[in-house]
Amino acid sequence: MRVFTPSDLVGKDKAANKYLGVLIAAKHARVLNEFPRDRSSTREKKLTTRSMEELATGSIIYRVVPRRRAE
Repeated sequence: MRVFTPSDLVGKDKAANKYLGVLIAAKHARVLNEFPRDRSSTREKKLTTRSMEELATGSIIYRVVPRRRAE
């Protein structure tokens, strides 16, 4: 299993900081989990690893939406 350092996830076309990078990768893994997977492949990567790799390469597009204030 590959180990991702904070510098792998932060930078241009990536997350703004390491905490945001982890949140983006986790939410992307949830989205990937909704799609059907090929159950015959036993050597398939885990969804979290796959989403971290996609974030490290800069292929995940995201936008930060400001939180609404409670009234």
